[in-house]
Amino acid sequence: MKSPSDIATPFHVPIEQTINDKKLFDMEEVEELTMADLLGPDHNNGQKRDNNSQSQSNSSRSVDDCDFDEASFLAALDEHEPVGITDRLIDGTVITIESDGIYVDIGGKAPAFMPKKECANGLVANLKEAFAKGSKVEAIVIREQNAEGIVTISYRALLIRRSWEKIQTLKKDGQLIRVRINGSNRGGLTCDFEGIGGFIPYSQLQHGEDTDKLIGSMITATFLEANPVSQKLVLSAKGAITISRLANLEIGQLIEGYVTSIKPYGFFIELGGVSGLLHHSAITNGKLKEPQKLFRQGDHIRALIIELDPSRKRIALNTALLEARSGELLTEKEKVMNEAANRTINARQLMHQQEQNIK
Repeated sequence: MKSPSDIATPFHVPIEQTINDKKLFDMEEVEELTMADLLGPDHNNGQKRDNNSQSQSNSSRSVDDCDFDEASFLAALDEHEPVGITDRLIDGTVITIESDGIYVDIGGKAPAFMPKKECANGLVANLKEAFAKGSKVEAIVIREQNAEGIVTISYRALLIRRSWEKIQTLKKDGQLIRVRINGSNRGGLTCDFEGIGGFIPYSQLQHGEDTDKLIGSMITATFLEANPVSQKLVLSAKGAITISRLANLEIGQLIEGYVTSIKPYGFFIELGGVSGLLHHSAITNGKLKEPQKLFRQGDHIRALIIELDPSRKRIALNTALLEARSGELLTEKEKVMNEAANRTINARQLMHQQEQNIK
């Protein structure tokens, strides 16, 4: 019979082999070894060679070999600067003319394309006549580049932008403009100015004008609203008449008109497109108890302009300066009105004296 030590099992290891393994893998000896001892001499020599090679490579590298100076950096930026940014103004040269538009060299890798409808602010009968090959053209980018690198540009957008810039300047300066009436709707008349569609409400036309006869004609107008963002242009023909009338008036001038409205504080006088205010305090130098009995609505009147503010469309009138004595207007109104022209010289001198006294 075999002894238990001689019976072979899957987990049985002979005693002699166990002793030899302990000698081979004595952990106390391993703990005393360094990493270099474990890796061996060949690895140390290889690593030294790699370090020497890297050191030599670093020592031979020059900053100028791979770095940009300022000029090179800016040149690189210019070379790769995008040309297809929407709303940007660009210029180029016409290189190809097709039936549906033109191609323009704008200095990029691909040309820009201007569709026929964007070649003018209106119809273009002949593209070759409007844009000769080789001619210079300015335009606005309206669509960024496609997969082929082609951007879409518009000369019409440029014309519209310049028209709005002109409108803004004219409005700021209070200038009058001439517009062509091209239609009408429920609210008023439509018109055109520098390629921009405008609108004149019926309330801003002269009273009694035949609107049908105005279509196709040129009229003078002023600005009520001009907004390039909302593309809204609202004009006034009545306002233009007011401005024109105000431009022909001056302080000290004798005017003629008629009473259009009676208020607790005075009378409004129609002066042919503009209204002036004759305040109660400026009617007479006498005691005025019932102003409404002195002048009635529709009465003809002459008066002097004593204040004028075109920006606010305000005109202040005076009849007291026409009196030869205090309260004369209360008793001899017709005489004062009839002699107003002859009395104007003395009245202006009196106004000048009053101004000097104030100073």
